Formats: sequence, C-alpha cells, structure tokens
Amino acid sequence: MKKHTKQDRPSSVLVAKDGRTVEEIRKDFPMTQALEHGHPLIYFNSGATSLKPVQVLDKMDRYYKEYGVNVARGVDKIGYDATKAYEDVRAQTARFIGAARPEEIIFTRNTTEALNLIAYAYGGSHIAEGDEIIVSVNEHHANYVPWQELAKRQGAKLVLVKPDKTGQVTPELLEEKMTTRTRLVALFHVSNVMGASNDLEALAEVSHRQGAVLVVDGAQGIVHHPVDVMKSDVDFYCFSGHKLLGPTGIGVLYGKADLLRAMPPWQFGGEMIDVVGDYETTFADIPARFEAGTMPIAEVLGLGEALAYVDRIGYDFIQAQIALLGQRMVEGLEALPNMEIYNASNYRNGVLAYNAKGIHPHDVAGVYDREGISIRAGHHCNQPTMRFLDVQSTLRASVNFYNTLDEVEHFIEVSKKAGDFLDVLF
Repeated sequence: MKKHTKQDRPSSVLVAKDGRTVEEIRKDFPMTQALEHGHPLIYFNSGATSLKPVQVLDKMDRYYKEYGVNVARGVDKIGYDATKAYEDVRAQTARFIGAARPEEIIFTRNTTEALNLIAYAYGGSHIAEGDEIIVSVNEHHANYVPWQELAKRQGAKLVLVKPDKTGQVTPELLEEKMTTRTRLVALFHVSNVMGASNDLEALAEVSHRQGAVLVVDGAQGIVHHPVDVMKSDVDFYCFSGHKLLGPTGIGVLYGKADLLRAMPPWQFGGEMIDVVGDYETTFADIPARFEAGTMPIAEVLGLGEALAYVDRIGYDFIQAQIALLGQRMVEGLEALPNMEIYNASNYRNGVLAYNAKGIHPHDVAGVYDREGISIRAGHHCNQPTMRFLDVQSTLRASVNFYNTLDEVEHFIEVSKKAGDFLDVLF
C-alpha cells in the first residue's frame, strides 16, 4: 500500500457538530496532556475505557459540593434536587437510545452487572430445562459466562453460533441455529476484539420469529453508533458509562417494559420494596425494583453529562474521525511484513487486533509502553474469540475521536520497532 504522509492527508479538517476541531476538543481531556516514560501519552486503549472530559468531572464534583445527598429519601430541597437530577438522567438516557419511556432504563454498576441481572431475573424465571440459549463464539466473557451458568442452573442447552470471517453474526448464520426451543439469543453490537458490527434489527427479527428474546451487549456499540432500541426492536440492550466518556461504576440496562415487569427482583433492600410485612414483601414497580440500596448517584450524573457531550459533538463526527484514524492504522501495519492483522476490514469501529509474528504480545506491548503508547495485550476478556482466531492472545489498539493522525503516525513508527523486536534483542 502507498505510504500515507502528512502531505497525502485530506486538506479538509473534520469539524464536530459544535464547530470544533479535534485539536480544540482535545483540550477537554486532561489525559491528552499527560506524559508516559517521558513521552506525550498516546492513548490507544479506548476499547478498555475512554478518556473523560472535564465537563463530566465537573458535573460529578458539583454534585458532591452542592447537593451530595441520597436520592428518593427526603423531602428537603437538596434531597429533591438530587432526586430530580438523578431521574432527569434516566429520562435523558431513554431519549439517547430511543426507549419508549424512562422506566425502561435501569441503572447498574456496568455492562457486566446488567447482563447478569438479565440472566438471573429473566433467565431464572423464563428459561426451563431443555430450552436453548444462543451466544456467538465472539462474545466478551460478560456476555458468555452468564449464559453458560444460566444453562447449567436451568438445565438448558447452550448453542454456539460461529460468525463469518469478519467476525459478524449474520441473520443467516443465526437462523441456522434457531429452533422451536430457542428462548434467548445474546449477541454483541460491536465486537471488542474483531470490531465487527451486527445488524441488530435483522437479528431481532430472526430471534422474534421463533419467540426468543434478543439480549445485546452494547458496551462497544454505543460508542460508535447511535442506538434506537425501538427501531431495532431489541428486547434488552446493555452498556457502560466508562467506555462512553463517563465515569466507572455506572452502567445501563434497557429492557422492554413488559419484560422488565415480568422479572422478579434479584437484589433486595432499601427503595426496591412496596410493602414489607412481617413474613411477606411486595416489590416496587420498575425501575425501582431493580435498584436496591444507595445507587451511584454522582456516576449517574456523570453519565448524563457524557451523553450530552456526545450529543454536542455528534456521532457523524465521531464516526468520521475514527474511520480516518482506523484506515491509516491498517495501512501502516499492512506495510510492515512482521505484523499480522486479524480484522483489517473493520477499522471503522476503531478496534485493531493484530500480532507481531513470532513475538509474544506482552513483549511487544512493552515496546509501545516505553514510547508512551498505551495499547492492550492479552485475550481482552474474550477467550472464545482467541480460539476463533486460533491464537492465545493479541495486541489491540483502539482509538477514539480525541486521537490524531500524528499519534497514529508515531504508532506506526513504533510498530516497526516492535516488529523488529527480536532483531533488536539478539
């Protein structure tokens, strides 16, 4: 491939919906100014967690300084202010993903907890012995192990669907695995290793044709694509705040209201009850029945500010910037004979899985680290995909809209050093 130089780059500068360029936007992210081993930090690990803008940090700080009390537990003004702010984010989240009503939004700690909630509360009451649960062999452990365990508990059968060579689960591949005993299908929106995007609307149609529900792990998907849960007709959609510019410790479970109301609580305690008798208790309606105890209030508010930030800059800008960076990364690595890329066609989702031939990924990651470049090495909480690729582990570079082409160029230069690691060592 033709080497990409600064002179080859598009003359037009990508501009966000709010009128700012990448260089201006980067000022919102303090970590873009950090140093690592004496080098400017190049953060290519956004697939693990995104950087956080100051607007999110300030929002959480203001809560703790100005009205940092519990929600739904007082009649005083600051209690009202905290509760209103918390519930406003629930309504905001519903609008952000196209849910029908705010009560279809359940706040959790993360995507993992949201998926486990479904497995216990929905799975425990709707999956019976002999029923079938379908997952793909490219799922993150959070969307794989809960269904393994559910199948064991209920005496159900776990059915594996193998994606196509790009990592996508097509409607045709899913259809081949569907039977009259299929009750639940659990699939990713965007793969955290392969970067493949699934067609949720088509997969929902196939699932519903047999009366099964579709559970979607959206942890990576919502970062790159606008989500409309009503249009796609998914039954459950789960994601985390920390991958979408928000804080850690906050996740979202979307579920259709009729499904959520048919699910028993899975945790018990304060604020999820209706009436507590001496020997029997009735439980609150959704969403309260699934939010036992004190919730991560500051984190919910931080999530709301993160969603507002995405709205301000726009998904069109996010997608265009990531595609530009991803394409150049693929070009640069494909020009290096020692590098093997596993998902070159999926660069638009900003996730690049690759290895340096004959060198352990951890050793290669150390070369990057010494040059101030943060990437990930390992199985990425996705050992099923490692078996799909027939490797033990990979390198993964994942970019976001706050990264730049100059950072990618330096990454390519260091990749050449990493590919020559054995020559340098010996």
